[in-house]
Amino acid sequence: MIPIMGVPFLELMLRRIKDAGIDHAILASGYLPDAISSYFGDGSGMGLRLTYVVEATPMGTAGAIKNVEEHIVGPFFVFNGDVLTSLDLRAMMAFHDKHGGMGALHLITVEDPSAFGAVVHDQDGRIAKFIEKPPKGTSPSNDVNAGTYLLEREILDYIPSGRAVSIERETFPAVLDAGNALYAYVTSDYWIDLGRPEHYLDAHHHIFDGEMPLSIPFEKGAISGPGKEQPPGTVEPPAFIGANVVIEPGAHVGPFVVLGDDCHVANGARIQDSLLWDGVSIGTDAVVERSILASGTRIGARARVSAGSVIGHNVYIDDDTNLPEGSRVAADGVTTA
Repeated sequence: MIPIMGVPFLELMLRRIKDAGIDHAILASGYLPDAISSYFGDGSGMGLRLTYVVEATPMGTAGAIKNVEEHIVGPFFVFNGDVLTSLDLRAMMAFHDKHGGMGALHLITVEDPSAFGAVVHDQDGRIAKFIEKPPKGTSPSNDVNAGTYLLEREILDYIPSGRAVSIERETFPAVLDAGNALYAYVTSDYWIDLGRPEHYLDAHHHIFDGEMPLSIPFEKGAISGPGKEQPPGTVEPPAFIGANVVIEPGAHVGPFVVLGDDCHVANGARIQDSLLWDGVSIGTDAVVERSILASGTRIGARARVSAGSVIGHNVYIDDDTNLPEGSRVAADGVTTA
């Protein structure tokens, strides 16, 4: 549910699914599922049918699929919930239709696969083996698992019930050991894992620069968003300004800043290379640098939020407080000078 240019990431993913001709999505939820279901409802507002299945305990990347087995009636996509990509889903479907097998896995090529799961395959794309996080310089392949799969329903027979199962470490190797074919769909599409704060910030840079296209109104290198009309000189592009935002004269916002709806930036405040969610307030002469501020946060006058900081929901940072680089402040907290 984290916002990308003011839109929940999951909404962007569901739009891609709808655009690919898919009309039913199963959301395997765990932590705080009501935040998702209360926002999307039954999915009819997006032209989709949504099914929610909540895991009482985490079941792993394959266990979560097994847990929704009763709702799967044919070939199905699986999406990692923290991957932002420009992957063409229709093209992947065409690839799977041509090659057959029990599934197609989206791969990308990286310089160093040691932090990922490397995948070895032949010239036709048939996968031979998986190497999870190979030591640097040892991998026979630089193609890595990019977290989107198109699978046949029969793969569910290779996932045991009632326990946590890893699709990467257990299920896919078991499918190969049984003599079934899995194919590598290797592309050069944009891809990033949003699971780290620095990657979340980087993704917005890539969107601003046009490297990652979005299906929302957005102008590369400019000031975009419903609140883009601001007093002259207060916003340096690129920036995205939400609705009902107030930026007082004498403040400076940008470049590479996103302000969610209902934010307020006081006179003399400076914000650069940062992501502010809805309802954030920045006090007079305060400074925010390359940080993430969740909804409802208030930064006091003359306070400084240094680079790499992540501030939770409804936090209050007192006047004249200096948060060092890489600070973490939990939701509903108060930090004083």
